[in-house]
Order: sequence, then C-alpha cells, then structure tokens
Amino acid sequence: MTKIKGIYAAGVSILNNNLSLNIDKTIAHSENLIDQGCHGVAIFGSTGQAQLISISEKINLLNKLSDSEKKNNFIIGTGLNSLTETINLMKISSSLGFKKFLIMPPAYYKYGDKEAIKFYSKIIDEIPDSEIILYNFEKLCGYKFSKESVEELVRKFPDQIIGIKDSSYNLFETLKIDNFSILPGSEGKLFKGLKLGCSGIITATCNVTAELSRKVYDDFLNNKDQTLNEKLCNIRKAFEQFNLISALHTFLSKNDDSYNNLLPPLSLLNENDRKKLFEDLEKLDFNIDNLKVA
Repeated sequence: MTKIKGIYAAGVSILNNNLSLNIDKTIAHSENLIDQGCHGVAIFGSTGQAQLISISEKINLLNKLSDSEKKNNFIIGTGLNSLTETINLMKISSSLGFKKFLIMPPAYYKYGDKEAIKFYSKIIDEIPDSEIILYNFEKLCGYKFSKESVEELVRKFPDQIIGIKDSSYNLFETLKIDNFSILPGSEGKLFKGLKLGCSGIITATCNVTAELSRKVYDDFLNNKDQTLNEKLCNIRKAFEQFNLISALHTFLSKNDDSYNNLLPPLSLLNENDRKKLFEDLEKLDFNIDNLKVA
C-alpha cells in the first residue's frame, strides 16, 4: 500500500461546444497542474462533472491518459450510483495501469455505515488489487462516513483502503490511523490539517492555486514561516461563495473559451456573481494572469 501525500487537484473537465468531452484539453489541463506543483490530479471527481459525463467518454479519456508520462500521478474517480458500473469502470482502468481510485458512495437513497461498508466490500471482492480513497461528501451523496465506519473498512481491507478525502470535515481533525492518508477537501484546511497529521489535500480550487498550495505544503515540511497560507485561504473563500465548478470555469474562461462549456444543469456565474468573484480576487492580488507565487 502506498500512502498518498501532497497537493492534489480535483481536475476540471473541458467540453467541446456540443458538450462532448474534450479529451486532449482535459488531459493537458491536468498535466499542466502537475507541472505547476500538484503532486497529482484526481480526475472524474465532483469538480470534473463526473456524474454528468458518459461512461464511454470516461473510458475514451482513460485510454488516452494511459499513454501519459504522468499517468502515475492520477487518481481515477469511479464512484457511480451503480455498483456494477463502478466495478466495470475500475476493471477497465486497472487494465490500463491505473491502481488508485477515488470513490464516493452512491447518492439518492438513505443508508448507513453497514450498507456503505458492504458497497466497498463488494468492489474490493471484484478488484482486490485496487487502492481506494474513500470520498466523504455528505452534501453531494447524502451519506457521511463515521469514524467507526472508516476504521472498520481499514481493518477489513488494510491493503485496499488507503485514505479518505474529507469534504464533510467531520474526520480530518480526529481520525488517526497508521499509514492511512487523510486529505481534507479545501485549501482552508491544508495548514491546520498538516499540523494535525493529515497528508495533504484534494481540492477543486487547486485548478488555480496549484503553486500557492504547493508552497504552503513545502513550507510546512521545511519548517518555514507560513507567508502565503492566509492568502490561499482567502482565495478559497472567494471561490466557495458560489458553486465551485461554476466559479472555476468562469475564472478560467477569462483567458480561454474552452472553459465556457458546462453540462446542464451547471452553468457559468451570472454577471453580478462574476463581477464579485473577480473583484474579491483582485483585492487578494490574484488573477488569471498572476497565479504564480511571488
């Protein structure tokens, strides 16, 4: 089992004007984030419109991504409501050389810890060589992992359950498991999490904060003063006033029309919200032409 450490972006997906997935641009965007400082990218997570993109398009992208020199830096989001489709997508991904997966439990229906554990157990029975990062995001799926459910999954599957992305923020401060990655879903939790023993972050806004986030992470590891953490946290706050996907695509589309397209019911920010986003970011000396660490 390989522990996940560092700065990971939840990569956006770039669409063509007909709303099909632009495979080349999506891969290029993610590879660029790695060049900017991210240790890796989680592709087809919530930020990547994963629940709206067809499985066939995902498979086509994974086929192309498997040829990337950076393929080992990718975590594949395979959490789908259908257990069968989740397993099938993971089997295809595994056949292409991908081993690390970010899996959100199914949405819509009400269930508890026992049922969630059964869901992941079925997956591991079918793909025992997988390495799974649990995805804790009650706001989107309706289920929130308890500390006990995570501990039980790790006890049952110590070689397969390697970490958790905590976007519900009920675990990153208290969960303690040896050789297990805990990754909050926000830059606002990065520094605090590191001080508590967390491994890093997986976040949407790392699509634009890669260098800043990496600087905060590296400064912590090197016992340097945190000169940029406050700015990083405030940038995150500016984006999360709005739907994060809408805000990120609105910001990125200022210089590149490729980011204009979103799958319904998602959309870019309206003019008032767009104006407020850019004004708030300008106050922080953060704009699309100035993403680098000073």
